[in-house]
Amino acid sequence: MAISKTYSKSKPVCKVTFAVSADTVNGAKSVSLVGDFNEWNPTALKKQKDGTFKASVELEKGREFAFRYLVDNDNWINDEAADKYVPSGVSADENSVVVL
Repeated sequence: MAISKTYSKSKPVCKVTFAVSADTVNGAKSVSLVGDFNEWNPTALKKQKDGTFKASVELEKGREFAFRYLVDNDNWINDEAADKYVPSGVSADENSVVVL
C-alpha cells in the first residue's frame, strides 16, 4: 500500500493518491476508499493493469483525515503507509490517518 501527497502551490489543498497493491487484496474484485472526507461513503478505487487499485482525492492542507479500505464490500483493511492510526469509535478496530 502507498500514499503519495502532492501539495498545490496556489491552493490550500493536497492531492493525495491512495494505492492498494494486488498482493495486499489477493485477487479482490473491488476496493473502495472510505473516510471522513467522503462521509464514510465508499468511493471505488480504479483497478490498474498491474492489479493495483488507485484513487486520488484533493484534501485540505493542515488537517488530518481518517480512512480505511473496503475490499469486495466485506473486508475492512488499513493502510500500512498511514501517518498514524486512531480508534475507530465503532469497533475495536483502528482507522488509518493521513496528515496534511
